[in-house]
Amino acid sequence: MRVLPGRTITGMSAILLPHLNSTTVDWASLDAHIARTREAGLTPAVNMDTGYVQLLDCDTRVQVLERAAAITEGDFVAGAFVAGEPGDSFDLDAYLRAADEVTARGGLPVIFPSHGLNDHGDAAWLDAHGRIASCLERFIGFELGPMFVPYGRIVSLDTYRGLLEIPQCIGAKHSSLNRQLEWDRLAVRDEVRPDFMVLTGNDLAIDMVMYGSDYLLGLSTFTPDKFAERDRLWANGDLGFYQLNDVLQYLGHFAFRPPVPAYRHSAAMFLHMRGWARSDAVPHGAPTRPASDLDILRDIGERLQVMQWLE
Repeated sequence: MRVLPGRTITGMSAILLPHLNSTTVDWASLDAHIARTREAGLTPAVNMDTGYVQLLDCDTRVQVLERAAAITEGDFVAGAFVAGEPGDSFDLDAYLRAADEVTARGGLPVIFPSHGLNDHGDAAWLDAHGRIASCLERFIGFELGPMFVPYGRIVSLDTYRGLLEIPQCIGAKHSSLNRQLEWDRLAVRDEVRPDFMVLTGNDLAIDMVMYGSDYLLGLSTFTPDKFAERDRLWANGDLGFYQLNDVLQYLGHFAFRPPVPAYRHSAAMFLHMRGWARSDAVPHGAPTRPASDLDILRDIGERLQVMQWLE
């Protein structure tokens, strides 16, 4: 793939939902994190995997949307999530209700995976997106690998090409953690629809932005300020991009090691050490990391020159 120096990168950052304990959301820290992400120049993405959307009840999910809307004046994206069980049929009405929760507050919906969307093959997946498109003006698609959720699906390249032919779908997050699959999508995008956003979700290869991807990452929630700085360096042709990207990538490989979903606890630890969250708690049902991770996260934070909290 050809490197594209000097391009302006569109960055969307999946917002961690901080918790005070396993049942209580840290709303003040959430508000501050949404605000600082926007101030850094990234678009906040709430109710994503990073925001534990699968574990939230309806009232909490809506409250997150209300806060994001108020803080960003509607400049945010959010997961349109539909719960389900293996073998469920695709529920168009449920997806439209979830999307309406987002669009009613000015946000842009991301069509979050579910059993009903992903369990029935690529043709059904594409048809479902076409049905969604008949009712929405704009949305973002989402390929999420099974290393993140058991109902994840990465579709074939031909199916992805079909998604690009849906004008209401303005981009799609790709979270396979596989460079080649994403390079293939960039090639199809450049051929079929150059304005379509390939939003990398590859936290193990955040330099995909060098090849034409934009991003919707969970890793950027650790340090949206440094991701925004990195993006500016790339746009300005500053070789400092590579040094900063290397340290951010070190953080990504450490935080997103198996079991991958425990990266959210890594993020909670990091935000707590930065003084950006009052606790490193995660909600009930979320996997955790060992306390021994703290020393390594602190070392990475010091390399990034962002660590302000000491024991």
